[in-house]
Amino acid sequence: MNARPNAGRYSTGAVAFHWIMALLIVVVSVLGQLHDSWPKDTQSFWINIHAMVGLTLLALLVGRILWRLKHRPPELPADAGELSRRLSHPVHMLLYALLIALPVLGIITFIWHGRVFDFGMFKIDPGVERNRAVFHPTEEWHGYLAYALWGLAGLHVLAALWHHFIKRDGVLLRMWPAGRV
Repeated sequence: MNARPNAGRYSTGAVAFHWIMALLIVVVSVLGQLHDSWPKDTQSFWINIHAMVGLTLLALLVGRILWRLKHRPPELPADAGELSRRLSHPVHMLLYALLIALPVLGIITFIWHGRVFDFGMFKIDPGVERNRAVFHPTEEWHGYLAYALWGLAGLHVLAALWHHFIKRDGVLLRMWPAGRV
């Protein structure tokens, strides 16, 4: 390993936001992929769970952005490479954009499907009648952007693994919870 294990690590808060959001992205994605295959009598329940996890992700993203505004990320290691330096920021900004657009489209789709947000202890009924002309295109774009997020997240993971196993420059360790892999 070329870099010191803890040199340039992200803060504990940034690491927590990253990994909690990564886990919730997997959960919400699985729920999104499976919701059409559940029996009709349970679909509303699972779609609502999908929406609740999506709203949680949106809230965490807002928290993460606010955290990020007050906590500057560490510089990339000197030997990270020019390509990493050029692509790191735009890829992260695109990930953030997708993580904002997806729940916004999901909320629009959910509301115009005529659904009620069920938070368990209370419900929010936007009182909007089902309108296929609105929810059909937003539902499609929600799905397309979900696949785009998975593709970009996959590249993000591959880049982290490349840095860790090929370059051995400590980039992955900066965000790894325990600080070592």
